[in-house]
Amino acid sequence: MSRISYTGAALFDGTAFRPGAALVVDDGRVAAIGAPEGEIVDLGGGVLAPGFVDLQVNGAGGVPVDGRLDPEGIATICDTLARLGTTACLPTLITDTPDATAAVLAAGAGAARTGVPGFLGLHLEGPHLDPRRAGAHDPALIRPMTEADLALYLQAARDLPALMITLAPTSATHDQIARLAAAGVIVSLGHAACTADEAQAAFAAGAGAVTHLFNAMSQLGSREPGLVGAALTSDSACGLIADGIHVAPQALRVALAARPEGMFLVSDCMALAGTDAAEMRLGGRRILRRDGRLTLEDGTLAGADLTLAGAVACLSARAGIAPERALAMATSVPAAVVGAGGRHGRLVPGRAADFVHLGPNGAVRRVWRRGRALP
Repeated sequence: MSRISYTGAALFDGTAFRPGAALVVDDGRVAAIGAPEGEIVDLGGGVLAPGFVDLQVNGAGGVPVDGRLDPEGIATICDTLARLGTTACLPTLITDTPDATAAVLAAGAGAARTGVPGFLGLHLEGPHLDPRRAGAHDPALIRPMTEADLALYLQAARDLPALMITLAPTSATHDQIARLAAAGVIVSLGHAACTADEAQAAFAAGAGAVTHLFNAMSQLGSREPGLVGAALTSDSACGLIADGIHVAPQALRVALAARPEGMFLVSDCMALAGTDAAEMRLGGRRILRRDGRLTLEDGTLAGADLTLAGAVACLSARAGIAPERALAMATSVPAAVVGAGGRHGRLVPGRAADFVHLGPNGAVRRVWRRGRALP
């Protein structure tokens, strides 16, 4: 592959815009950011940014993350999301049976061994949650963490590039949280009706993140700050679903003002992502796709009909967030959260050339993975 320079678009390197700079790519890697060399491709405007990094994807391309998942299914999810601008992701299993959890972890280990492009590891969103904040999760499958569960997760942490586990502080002991964190697991608090003190104790034990801030958790009150208040006054990394549905734009602005760093975007997308399907089934329940939202039949939100490109656009247009911060929240920040900042989320000489060209309103014009444009 010859050296190619991409010009004519505002270049964002993962942390800042680089006015007037070209992205120079050679043999699938970023060769330089600066003066153009070799073949010149004028993109004719828009924004050129690192491929997005999504830490919460429940499926894509018609493939759900469930007990039937295999490495080929993980590849389909990663390939589908790449065409939507996300070149690295954590496929996410929501609360399920022990057998399904073990099967997904085995599939992830297989994907890691074969080097599926874009596969960062796995995210287990449950089953160790609080049934009082179940959301779209099946309350019958929510349960406290056992020592057998812990042993399974510690082995998975050795088998996977990264493992994130969302749990409620009341469903795991401080010792279990500490042992997970010591093994490199990103412990994230979510789906919890806990007090602020309980959340802060979990942070002290080793929890380092919060899953889809504001959603399915105890809210900020004047006398009891809840998980939201604990998150906003901690140094934990916090995921946000910025679709204008899960979190109001005013609340997004409040959160981002309170936390100048550590906030990142997630899509929380489902298997419907990258398809035209109007519904799917999740654990025997119908998920309906209507008017930009995904719900169970009773109206409960069930994931999001969202891409990270759409989330970036929502933050900028509806919450008034500066474009460079919104873009960082979809690139360098989430990559750092899962320890992948040395490989993903930034355009740096020597790294794989995974990047996306955005047009007006954040529309994805084209995506390159390892320097090759995707169809």
